Amino acid sequence: MTSAAPAPATTSVRPLPWEFAALTDAGKVRGNNEDAIAFDPSLGVAVLADGMGGYNGGEVASGMAIALVQASFGRWLAHAGPAAPSRAIRRAMQNSTDEANRAIFEAGAANTQLRGMGTTLVVAAFGGPRVLVGHIGDSRCYRLRRGTEFELLTRDHSLLQEQLDAGAITPEEAAVSPHRNLVTRALGIERQVELEVNEHEAEPGDLFLLCSDGLSEMVSDAQIFTLLLQDNSLPEKATLLVAAANENGGRDNISVVLALAGSASASL
Repeated sequence: MTSAAPAPATTSVRPLPWEFAALTDAGKVRGNNEDAIAFDPSLGVAVLADGMGGYNGGEVASGMAIALVQASFGRWLAHAGPAAPSRAIRRAMQNSTDEANRAIFEAGAANTQLRGMGTTLVVAAFGGPRVLVGHIGDSRCYRLRRGTEFELLTRDHSLLQEQLDAGAITPEEAAVSPHRNLVTRALGIERQVELEVNEHEAEPGDLFLLCSDGLSEMVSDAQIFTLLLQDNSLPEKATLLVAAANENGGRDNISVVLALAGSASASL
């Protein structure tokens, strides 16, 4: 009589736990706040939008984008689970963005006071050792790693970025260009829009920053890096970033979302 050999022990790595903090502020010049932010720790989803448009169109566009993308993409993630293939997550991100784009475009077409409204968008899915980031416009995502590596993970969809890429202007000229806020891609402006999605690895201790240009236009990357290195809590880091933008002039609305990767634990 033979007995079956015991099955070999397997080790499964649990998804990285994520801690979130977010803050938005009107800044020191504008009377209203056209930025909108949201995050869901249970699903590992963060969304940030920076609206544009006359009257209150910017607020309407960014609010619609956040609500619709978070609801649609969140529902899909809740059903698919954190182990869903990257390709499927990308498709779900684009689908939720398409829904939001269509709703914002149609709302603008139906209401003359909202006509031409639009918004930038950054949406990120923090699942396990990978992070998928989708963006439209000039709102950004950065990653701080090991306290030494600070990297911009998104590329602005803007006239300024196109000029830089073509060598038409220098970085020094870009810093004082009057075209800094002209985006070449936005949610709700046309019937269709492409969400640029990229996948990035995540390690324990990685700190991701989503922000509107109210931060990146007022605070240099070097200063952002220095502030993120401060030994304080995640909400305190968000407060420091917003305060720095206001201290430097606060000419636009300022929004930040921070996501910190914890340590993964393995179980036998």
